[in-house]
Amino acid sequence: MRRPRVRTGLAALALAVLASGCGADGDTVEPAGGQPLQAPPARALDSYADKLRAAQAARAAAAERWGLKKVPLAAPPPPEKKPHITTRDGFEVDGHERLDLPPVFTTVPVKEKVVFLTIDDGAEKDPEFLRMMTELQVPYSAFLSDYLVEEDYGYFKDMQKRGVALHNHTLHHPYLPGLSRAEQKREICGMQDVIQKRYGTRPVLFRPPYGNYDKSTLRAARSCGITHVPLWNEEVFADHWEYREWDRKIHPGDIVLSHFRGREDWDGTMRDMIRRFLDKVTAEGYAVARLEDYL
Repeated sequence: MRRPRVRTGLAALALAVLASGCGADGDTVEPAGGQPLQAPPARALDSYADKLRAAQAARAAAAERWGLKKVPLAAPPPPEKKPHITTRDGFEVDGHERLDLPPVFTTVPVKEKVVFLTIDDGAEKDPEFLRMMTELQVPYSAFLSDYLVEEDYGYFKDMQKRGVALHNHTLHHPYLPGLSRAEQKREICGMQDVIQKRYGTRPVLFRPPYGNYDKSTLRAARSCGITHVPLWNEEVFADHWEYREWDRKIHPGDIVLSHFRGREDWDGTMRDMIRRFLDKVTAEGYAVARLEDYL
């Protein structure tokens, strides 16, 4: 019987194997460079193709079910070598490099058309949002404040079980530069303790409330085990976008901010926000990648 055709990338892979010197299923073949390769069994290619088709079909069905205009693009594999993260020009504090303080950045230096979705605080706890993101397989990172999370620690435990990394956004969401270094340390280290106690991990990422910080903030963060301070280049709401850059455009590696908010604060829901976010980035050829894979 003739085997079903394998489309696009799989077909190219099969042709590459054939071109290098075909053998029987599982035979060793000799490529042009002389290095022996193991030819993948044709049945394995068929199985892989079936899995890809099933995954794409599920993704397409989820996109239609949640009202997206297009199917979200799949992110490329995580980089084998992590990008070198440095503090954005103009975001340094005095002695930043000399004191080895955590880098403050708004964009990850990559060439691929990927962006990173981050969501702050924890006020809205919509179970449909969790289901939506799980079905769409869209990664995001959560930066939590305890005074909001403590209303329902279980909601964020469920989020964590779905593969979402939980990070530090202070205990009470204060304006940190208005506090002493000791007070700032209590806010940051205290939230480290909460996340470790409730979720079993101690974060290395920290986002200061409102994006405001000073040297004491970064010194306190470092003493609490923080290695990176990601801010953002765009912010997405249920009904509009806001931009840091003058060109009002998305760029490769941009970090996008949103919040756990509902109709009490927005003209819409978190699901509306995700639709607005995904419709724009997908239309512009961007995939959503997992921030932690790049740091």
